[in-house]
Amino acid sequence: MKNKFLIFIFLAFFLSGCAGVASKGLFGTGVSVALDPRTVGTQIDDSIMQKTISAKILSLDKKFLLSVKTKVLDGRIFITGKVDTPEEKLLITKLAWETKGARSVKNDTKIKEEFNFKQSAKDILITSQLRTAIIVNKNIKATNYQIDTYKKKIYIYGIALTSEEKDLVISEAQEILDVEDVIASIMLVEDLRIQRE
Repeated sequence: MKNKFLIFIFLAFFLSGCAGVASKGLFGTGVSVALDPRTVGTQIDDSIMQKTISAKILSLDKKFLLSVKTKVLDGRIFITGKVDTPEEKLLITKLAWETKGARSVKNDTKIKEEFNFKQSAKDILITSQLRTAIIVNKNIKATNYQIDTYKKKIYIYGIALTSEEKDLVISEAQEILDVEDVIASIMLVEDLRIQRE
C-alpha cells in the first residue's frame, strides 16, 4: 500500500511537470512550443542568450531583477523596463551588444520618474485590453507576442506567421482608447534564419 501511494505521488508530480512545460513553453520563454515557428535549435540559442544577458544585467545591480526585462528572438535582443539614469541605459545596451550571437539590440528602457499611480493603472489597462483583443482574434497566435505599455505607448515584440497577422496585431493596438503610439518589433516567420550564422 505504501509503495502504491509513493508511485501515485511520483506519477502526479511527473505529469504535472509535463503540463507545465506544454503551457509555459520551452525554458519558460513565454512562447508556446506547439505554436513557436522557430526551430528547436534557434529556441535553445535564444534561451541561452536570454539567460546570459539577464545574468550580465543582474551583475551590474540586483535592482534590475524586477525593473528590466529582456527577450531574445532569433538572436535579436529586446530590452524593456525602467532605469535610474541614461548612463545605466547605455551600459545595458552595451552589455546586450557584447552578448555572443547578438544580431540586433532594441533597448526600450525608460528613465525612471516619480511614480504615478494613475498612469501605471492606465498602462496596465491598455496592456490587458490588447492582450484580450489578440487572444479573442482567431487570426492571431497570441502566445507569440509580448506586450509592454509605458506612458500610453504600447511596445509589442513577437513573431507573426504572416504579414496579415502582423498588420492585425498592430491594428488591434491602434484601436485601443488613449493609446498614443504603437512601437512594434514583430518579425515574420519567413525572416527568421534557419541556422546560426
